[in-house]
Amino acid sequence: MLVEREAVSIYLETGSFFMNFFRGDNMEKKIKLLGAIIATGIMSFAGVLIETAMNVTFPTLINQFNLSTSNVQWVTTIYLLVISIIVPISTFLLKQFQIRTLFLAANGLFLAGLLIDFLSPSFAILLLGRLLQGASTGIALPLMFHIILTYSPLEKRGTMIGIGNLTTSIAPAIGPTYGGLLTSLLNWNYIFLFLIPVLLVSLVLGLYSIPKIAIEKTGRLDLWSVLGITFMFSGFLLFLNQIGSLTSIFPLAFGILGAALFYKRSLQSDPLIRLSVFKNRSFRLFLFGFLVCQFLLLGISFVLPNFVQIVLGQDAFTAGLVMLPGAIVGAVLAPLSGRMLDSIGPKKPIMIGLVLITFGWLALALLLHLTFLWAFIAAHVFYMIGIGCSYSNMMTMGLSKIDQHLAADGNAVFNTLQQFSGAVATALVATMIDLAQKVSPDYISGTILGSQIALFFLWVLVLLVVFLTLRYFYKERVRQTK
Repeated sequence: MLVEREAVSIYLETGSFFMNFFRGDNMEKKIKLLGAIIATGIMSFAGVLIETAMNVTFPTLINQFNLSTSNVQWVTTIYLLVISIIVPISTFLLKQFQIRTLFLAANGLFLAGLLIDFLSPSFAILLLGRLLQGASTGIALPLMFHIILTYSPLEKRGTMIGIGNLTTSIAPAIGPTYGGLLTSLLNWNYIFLFLIPVLLVSLVLGLYSIPKIAIEKTGRLDLWSVLGITFMFSGFLLFLNQIGSLTSIFPLAFGILGAALFYKRSLQSDPLIRLSVFKNRSFRLFLFGFLVCQFLLLGISFVLPNFVQIVLGQDAFTAGLVMLPGAIVGAVLAPLSGRMLDSIGPKKPIMIGLVLITFGWLALALLLHLTFLWAFIAAHVFYMIGIGCSYSNMMTMGLSKIDQHLAADGNAVFNTLQQFSGAVATALVATMIDLAQKVSPDYISGTILGSQIALFFLWVLVLLVVFLTLRYFYKERVRQTK
């Protein structure tokens, strides 16, 4: 009952927060701040939505372009790879260009990518469009959080980050439903066409809300660091894609070489990202928990829609619809969880969320031997309640534990590794399923086996996060009582 009363109170306080947001002498400035967050949020939402909207089309793409499971996942992986490379550069871009300029560039790249993919006649052209969309989202995501961290009042930051994280916690769940509906009724190409009006709304709102703000250009772009990041992320993803073959050693070597180069360049006086943020133990803990949640979001967005189509024999729309109830739940909880953190602290929302994730995810893994569709939906909703409670709060906690002068670097680290972890999750899960399909007597049994292996592997990571987080809050309580 106590939790329920707190939740009601927080809900009412959240409504009051938004009412007060529009009051006062500085009303025009507030409206523009919220508008800027919404404008960049819409673009970020579209970017994250399309990560998973294409997952439900994989069986169709495999047949249309004669692809394997490990090859088709590059529709998502190349997108996330480009984001992972662009996001670290965002700190430099924010020092060199006005936020209005960056917003317009991101919007233009996204629109170009959508048009290319709507008209794409081949798999290669499809990947080109996905590359442009990745570059756009790589600019938009850190831009949104930069606006929140720079212009939002400190006492409201948890709430605003919660609103911002609606894009990353809810869009992956809505994506398969959106993609499945259009694939079933029309064609997978229309997934891109129907996002164009959404981007145009974002463009109009951004033009109104984001003014020209003069900046003092500082720093320079370290191309060697960019090269190191490119080698590191590309190499490791190619390694995961080719794991099990002798040739996988070459991309692994490139990945290690890139990591070494990036680390060496980070030791200079003006690095691309100051890796000193990792010296903070609390930052590392909440970053790890946040990334595991991202693993789960992208992993299940790959596994479940494909499982429903391949094993259960359902159409793309049904496969996407399975994830819709969880998406609605997550949409409601994401901003409320941030408000809860601002009101009662981080322990309750984060720990309650992690417990729900643990049991919900275990249920999903165990239910893969059954054909009861409603059981998948119930387990996914249970798990998404946990994501809604803990996901964005882990980011808020991580960023709150570092010095203010490292905020931009911390933001870049969170957004970079968020996207890279999503790419890793997609590649890893796809590889596990592909290997199981090859060694199993038939395609369906291989899909079941590979999906279960992937989910249990991710569940072990969840257990580790629960243990580490529980230990952290215990030590904090002991420290405060002394």
